[in-house]
Amino acid sequence: MSIRTILLTILWQVPLALAATVGFAQEPIPADLGPRPFYLVGDLEDGDLKSALQACEAGPFYRSEFSIGHRGAPLQFPEHTRESYVAAARMGAGILECDVAFTKDRELVCRHSQCDLHTTTNILATGLAGKCSVPFTPADPQTGREASAQCCTSDLTLAEFQTLRGKMDSFDAGAETAEAYLGGTAAWRTDLYAQNGTLMTHAESIALFAEFGVKMTPELKSPEVAMPHEGSYTQEDYAAQMLQDYRDAGVAPANVYPQSFDLNDVWYWIENHPDFADRVVYLDGRDSDDSFDPMDLATLDPSMAELAERGLKIIAPPIWMLVTTDENGTIVPSAYATAAKDAGLEIIAWSLERSGPLAGGGGYYFQSVADAINRDGDVLEVLDVLATDVGVMGVFSDWPATTTFYANCMGLD
Repeated sequence: MSIRTILLTILWQVPLALAATVGFAQEPIPADLGPRPFYLVGDLEDGDLKSALQACEAGPFYRSEFSIGHRGAPLQFPEHTRESYVAAARMGAGILECDVAFTKDRELVCRHSQCDLHTTTNILATGLAGKCSVPFTPADPQTGREASAQCCTSDLTLAEFQTLRGKMDSFDAGAETAEAYLGGTAAWRTDLYAQNGTLMTHAESIALFAEFGVKMTPELKSPEVAMPHEGSYTQEDYAAQMLQDYRDAGVAPANVYPQSFDLNDVWYWIENHPDFADRVVYLDGRDSDDSFDPMDLATLDPSMAELAERGLKIIAPPIWMLVTTDENGTIVPSAYATAAKDAGLEIIAWSLERSGPLAGGGGYYFQSVADAINRDGDVLEVLDVLATDVGVMGVFSDWPATTTFYANCMGLD
């Protein structure tokens, strides 16, 4: 065993439970990156960026707040499970995310969607399947009907939720049995670590992240049931409850970045919870509106200036909204990115390594630069533009080792 391995082992065993109240870890924490970042460097076209990254391959590598664990490390681990969070922290993510949903008894848990239990857990293989909002319906090859189900956190009590196990987010639309429906994992992911995913409550995630000494970015998920829930639980109750969990755990607001796609949540936090206001993040999903074009500033409603004037400090759009190509086919900042910076907004981008192999354009996250994307190593080209030219403060990643590696190489915090 090398000296570095021994030191890493010792450091990971040092309790950091006091970090929540004392500003988190003060000393650099070593990161264990594995082979993937170096594979990506090797896949880059020859040039200045490749040379710069090759020059720092020997490390050492440390945790960085530029590296944000998107649902943990779901490229290979079931999202929002303890195992996924541990993997992300080991890879040097300085900020970890719990997407927050509520159970039938109004307890907060970590799930990407209120109604994703049928694709992210084993619920359909348990006795709780009968509690799903929409029971499993098998595919019918004769009519072309696809298999379907809908199982929500709000269908279950917290105690029931905690009996489930996490799995890779996937389903088989052609399944004729519930067991088969639980399959369908993308070929570029893996089920190797998907057998015993430990689900997390929001409070448990806070305690775990504090133990790691990382900062926290909870996302308030949009309810998929009518609010007020059961006539009395309002959206504001839900939004306030999420922040209260951090106060109850003694976590300083400076270590928390509350997020939402809903501007109503954003304004509620900024106007009613001033201790958290400076780190509230607006997740900009306006590209779902056909009238919105991030390359046309006239369609930005509200505008960047209007967002900033009302008190927003941080905006977080998908990667593709921040980049475009120039007349030479070079990846450059978009008009959206320039407008955000001109308004004084900090920017966080999402989500790196969420796509499969990048040959052929890279899919949703790279759609604005598809003509410049043809190999996996190009993810580092995009990351370099985001960091160097756009000036993002951090990047969500499904495999944080990549963003940690880049941050260390470029001297980012």
